[in-house]
Amino acid sequence: MGRLFEDKAFLKRLVNLTLPLAFQALMLALVAASDAVMLGRVEQNSMAAVSLATQIQFIQNMMLCAVTGSIAILGAQYWGKGDKQTIHKIFGMSLRIAFVISLFVCVLCVGFSKQLMMIFASDSELIRIGAGYLRIAGWSYLLTGFSQCFLGMMRVTDHADRCAFISSGAVVINIILNAIFIFGFLGIPAMGANGAALATLLARIIELVWAVISSYQKDFIHPSLGDLIVRDKLLARDYIRCGMPLAGAAMFWGVGFTSYTAIMGHMGTDAAAANSVAAVVRDLMCCLCDGISAAGGIIVGNELGSGDLVKGKLYGGRIARLSVYVGLFSTLVILLVTPLVTSFMILTPLAKRYLVGMMVIMAFYMIGRAINTVIINGVFASGGDTLFDVYSLAVSMWCIAVPLAFLGAFVFKWPVLAVYACTCVDEVGKLPWVFIHYRKYKWVKDLTR
Repeated sequence: MGRLFEDKAFLKRLVNLTLPLAFQALMLALVAASDAVMLGRVEQNSMAAVSLATQIQFIQNMMLCAVTGSIAILGAQYWGKGDKQTIHKIFGMSLRIAFVISLFVCVLCVGFSKQLMMIFASDSELIRIGAGYLRIAGWSYLLTGFSQCFLGMMRVTDHADRCAFISSGAVVINIILNAIFIFGFLGIPAMGANGAALATLLARIIELVWAVISSYQKDFIHPSLGDLIVRDKLLARDYIRCGMPLAGAAMFWGVGFTSYTAIMGHMGTDAAAANSVAAVVRDLMCCLCDGISAAGGIIVGNELGSGDLVKGKLYGGRIARLSVYVGLFSTLVILLVTPLVTSFMILTPLAKRYLVGMMVIMAFYMIGRAINTVIINGVFASGGDTLFDVYSLAVSMWCIAVPLAFLGAFVFKWPVLAVYACTCVDEVGKLPWVFIHYRKYKWVKDLTR
């Protein structure tokens, strides 16, 4: 532990990257938190319906992970090498792929909102409220891919602070608009769940415009028309080699988590409402490990791309050890805030009992979640070792957790908390596998040409 904190230069670099990236993740999670809190003060059904509806955006974000992840992996290595020309090509390639994904999701949400909601809920009122939300929020999903590409490029080109500033600003605007539209302030009629959707759309428009304008400032990377149409077969091959496992892992993980939500949604409105609140707390607590994961990936990737594999391996080891402390810290915080969360939210007595149990289960789940996020998405990914995540998710989530939760809910009729516990076994179960793979050092690799 002593060596971990002795290198002041490394710690300063890690902290300088982690703080804005973790803050950005926190601010993004606060949007879902504000939706849950504000709608929870209106009625339980609105809160549960919007939580279920936003699973569509969650799936979109998982698909976009292949794009932003490729930017993080290749972009960090080529930036460490000092090759700006290739960085521009990566940017253009990412924007093209992001547009296809975002357009597809937008069409689904706007044109087939009711059918989508029927996947996540059986209650007609939840379906009605969620469908109305998706018809408005679906347009914001068209913009998300573009903004994520611009912000992702800022992160790997030494502008993580600006990236965090833009995201945070958009979140603050989103929360303010949430209050105005949900409750009907400033003479505007109260819109409830539809107001939350409208606030999201306006905030995404502002975020994208802000990011594009920022990219044209000095020392920032912005795409030219040539970047959008240029073709580079070797780079495309590298991009696909990094991106395809990321896409597979993201879809495994995203659809798996969405399946958990759908299963809980079909166990009644009390279970759905409690799960919605627990999910918000989980996402808030994941911000620190997400920030360290992103920062660690950039730092290790820069060293690997510059050709210093020894230092890259050293830094990767330090970040992996740090993930254990982050997991233990997250567990403690969740246990401490459980009484505050359950007393604040307006829930039925049964939903509150479910929530207390879910929070305790989730507290111990966070140990595995923090370690796996930092090591798999940060350390392994920095050297292009992205295929491991696909294998681990295929086994731990799709062969164990999802079948257990499904059978427990619909076949064996287990209690709600027992089913919820099944949805948490995947992160804990794959810990030994992660540590064994780490020791193989397949992630210590220079991907640049």
